[in-house]
Amino acid sequence: GVRMRMESREEMQGAVGLRCTWDIPPPAGTQAKWVRLNVGGTVFLTTRQTLCREQKSFLCRLCQGEELQSDRDETGAYLIDRDPTYFGPILNFLRHGKLVLDKDMAEEGILEEAEFYNIGPLIRIIKDRMEEKDYTVTQVPPKHVYRVLQCQEEELTQMVSTMSDGWRFEQLVNIGSSYTYGNEDQTEFLCVVSKELYSSPNGLSSEPSHKAKV
Repeated sequence: GVRMRMESREEMQGAVGLRCTWDIPPPAGTQAKWVRLNVGGTVFLTTRQTLCREQKSFLCRLCQGEELQSDRDETGAYLIDRDPTYFGPILNFLRHGKLVLDKDMAEEGILEEAEFYNIGPLIRIIKDRMEEKDYTVTQVPPKHVYRVLQCQEEELTQMVSTMSDGWRFEQLVNIGSSYTYGNEDQTEFLCVVSKELYSSPNGLSSEPSHKAKV
């Protein structure tokens, strides 16, 4: 029984020894994994790894402590005098690489912050999105062109198959049989088709030629 007690005492000492190693502070130069940022009064919690996704950014330099002696608040969070509204999307972009915005959030605001924090890939994404928007606004709405084609029943299928891209059937009007071939009545149809015409910036309209007889 004495030997049992001895062993268990050694085990306990071992356990205490293990616990003691956790109390040793990390080697100098390595800092905690979690970083607190106080942006305009709102505290964000993130990791050093997230902030350093973009190596050249202000945020990466901040948490590496290079040449930026940033003030900290009483909780030890880095103080950044910027609008917290736009910081959320910026932090999320560093987390997962996508730009996600609420519908009422101005892209200009995000761009301003992305430029301040110097996050190159995000600046490019926002500029592309803003250019796309400008493009869609300035595009001329399409005009519709209608044509009426007259054809006989047997020509209908051929005409449909030869219709060029962009033409749509609108209506088919049966105008009865107006003449007879031998003892066969040929029904005549009026076929209404339409096409959207987009004006190109130089004012010319592009329109493919139509194969069917007009």
